[in-house]
Amino acid sequence: MFERRKPKRRGATPLTAPSRAPTRSLPWGWVAGAIVGVMLVAFAIPDSDNVPTLTESSVTANTEKTAQPTLEFIVVDAAAIPTPPPWHEETVREGDNLSLIFSRAGFSERDVYEVSRTNGGQGLRKIYPGQTIAFMTAANGELDKVKHIESKLKWTVFTRDGNDFKSRVTKRSTELRQESAILRIQSSLFLAGQRAGLSSRVIMGLADVFGGVIDFALDPRVGDTIELVYEAQWLDGEKYSDGAIVAAAFTNRGTTFDAFRYTDSQGDMSYYNGEGVSMRKAFLKAPLDFTRVSSNFNPNRLHPIYKTKRPHRGTDYAAPRGTPVYAAGDGRILEAGYTRANGNYVFIQHGENYKTHYLHLDKRKVKQGQRVTQGDIIGTVGSTGAATGPHLHYEFLVRGVHKNPRRVHKSLPKAKSLPESEMARFKSTVQAPLQQLAALYQDNRLAMGQTTSSSSGGE
Repeated sequence: MFERRKPKRRGATPLTAPSRAPTRSLPWGWVAGAIVGVMLVAFAIPDSDNVPTLTESSVTANTEKTAQPTLEFIVVDAAAIPTPPPWHEETVREGDNLSLIFSRAGFSERDVYEVSRTNGGQGLRKIYPGQTIAFMTAANGELDKVKHIESKLKWTVFTRDGNDFKSRVTKRSTELRQESAILRIQSSLFLAGQRAGLSSRVIMGLADVFGGVIDFALDPRVGDTIELVYEAQWLDGEKYSDGAIVAAAFTNRGTTFDAFRYTDSQGDMSYYNGEGVSMRKAFLKAPLDFTRVSSNFNPNRLHPIYKTKRPHRGTDYAAPRGTPVYAAGDGRILEAGYTRANGNYVFIQHGENYKTHYLHLDKRKVKQGQRVTQGDIIGTVGSTGAATGPHLHYEFLVRGVHKNPRRVHKSLPKAKSLPESEMARFKSTVQAPLQQLAALYQDNRLAMGQTTSSSSGGE
């Protein structure tokens, strides 16, 4: 069954004859596995010419390369990148026309004609001071592009297309936000508004809204306050412009006047107090803005030039020369002329019973017989005639009798109120701004109380 093998002697090397190799000493499965293994190793070993000799230094170098890979940078010459030619800008000046602007930029009347005849070129014929006209020149020296910048919200680009130009209009929209402010008057409404960061537009808007109940030359007192909610336009995260007043409350000498913007069911917008009474009175309390009063109504005053007692049947508003003078109410220009005493003057007839006089004007802006609306500019402050300095002399007559312009408003007809059919809608509309004003009022009183307490504690 089994062949008995003789034990090997220690140190002897066995001899195997090829012709008598045992047939069962290596099974066929082992032989096949060995052959496959040899073949795999043979395929895995590269050519001897490509096998690197691994020394200690080469192993170290390879390790370092693995730990610190080499980064390759591509350096680009900025001068090799083409840049578009720059725009040459011209600001529209007073008295400019398109030909003058093109000429300053080095272009001809032919260029003016080619651009302005383009579809959309009509806008170039309506240019205003402060706008910008920009030009871009092609490599051959010809006019390539023209840009008409009307504002940050609108501009038109005219681009050459052969012998013609094509136009493209760009328009942007602003974001409408509501903002609020608190004003504390120390000297005048204008300065208080500036300290609060308001634009002239908003400050003048306050004068328009409260002009029928407040004489901003005489009424404001130190300590008066205003709470204000108004609209503002924002563009690219910055305020672009201020908008209309939404609501405001003016506390003057302890009496608070409030006003709310309201658009009625017919689409007409105006301002009303909390009871729905129109803020637009028949006459302005003062016919000009933010000035100091040099002389009040006084029937027995000493005339500064003639040195005699002459009735001063009006109010003098001292103001810088050129300050606009407004029509106090709707009416018709009764007279507009010049006399040695009055200088340049304007008389306005308001209905059958009322007249207003404006004397010592620098310039007249209206003519006899012309119809005017409350707030229209009828002239500018001056010192013509018997005047010692620039001021407006303002008179108010009722049925031909001079009245004190400061007090006559109490006897004038009441302002119009909203009809009963509008009141429910009005109350609903002003509810939100009313709450905003109330919150501002509380914040203002709290701040004033803290200031007073702090001041008292320091004394």
